[in-house]
Amino acid sequence: METVMLGNQGQLVLPKVIRDSYQWREGSKFFLWDMGGGIMIKPVSPFPASQLEPPDTLQPISPFPVSQLEPLDTPSVYQGTPLSIEDMEKAIDIEAGKHK
Repeated sequence: METVMLGNQGQLVLPKVIRDSYQWREGSKFFLWDMGGGIMIKPVSPFPASQLEPPDTLQPISPFPVSQLEPLDTPSVYQGTPLSIEDMEKAIDIEAGKHK
């Protein structure tokens, strides 16, 4: 477990070992959800929203009570429109370009 300190402008610096393991670089964007007893952080996805995860259109710090959020350990089945190989490759190229 790592400990971080909140800076004077509200910034948290994630430890290098965590940033490297997730390949997060300067400028990476994240969503934050208030979970009632803590904060959940999740990187913004380059893929369109699916029924497997909250859509990227949610505002940071969700206005929904924790009781309305799907538990993280609940299995779900994707029911959206399948993406073409070209769409998947395009998204991969976009994300890979951020890590050069």
